[in-house]
Amino acid sequence: MVQFDEQLRRLVSEACGHALGSPQRQKLLTQIIRLTANRLWRENTPYYQDALQQTWLYFCRNVCEGLTGQIYDPTYGSVITWLNAYLKRRLQDFYINQNREQATTVPLWVRQSTSGGTSETIDPIDNLPATPQAPPILEDLETWAKTDSEGELCRTCIKGRPDVNCQVLILKRLPPEVSWKELSEEFVLSIPTLSSFYQRQCLPRLRKFAESEGLF
Repeated sequence: MVQFDEQLRRLVSEACGHALGSPQRQKLLTQIIRLTANRLWRENTPYYQDALQQTWLYFCRNVCEGLTGQIYDPTYGSVITWLNAYLKRRLQDFYINQNREQATTVPLWVRQSTSGGTSETIDPIDNLPATPQAPPILEDLETWAKTDSEGELCRTCIKGRPDVNCQVLILKRLPPEVSWKELSEEFVLSIPTLSSFYQRQCLPRLRKFAESEGLF
């Protein structure tokens, strides 16, 4: 494990030696993501993939420059420790927000519980405005969704609602994501309906593309 952490530190140092947005840095960041993806905290919650997307975005923006948060400091801990800390805070946010949203749309017994409690606090620095320049990894996902070369994303929609399809929801849920509450009000559909469709139809397609590109 120590050897692995040292390998990650060397890759981070090498990546940060290249210019922001350069192909060389993108290649190294993608390599780091591949190495760390299977070692991050995992849990079986419907919003885990959303939280993971935010974590990768945070990683790309802050591992070298600290554009939207605290820059990675190897003296604090390993890359895995740093990413897990952020991922768990985002999962906590999703848990709190989901309960708050569901309280007005579904009975209390539908709420999900967690053994982690709500002891962690939200770091205000994580809510700073995002940099206008999106990392190449996020740009790749956005371009793929907008292009929809085979039309599959547009064709896959909620029954009777062609305007609520995979392309629309994936683009709206890419960071900085539109909340489920806002989407519910925009499309006049319940949060559980939208969230369930996203989990069943959008995420598998998103993961398939990301895996084919070696992003996740």
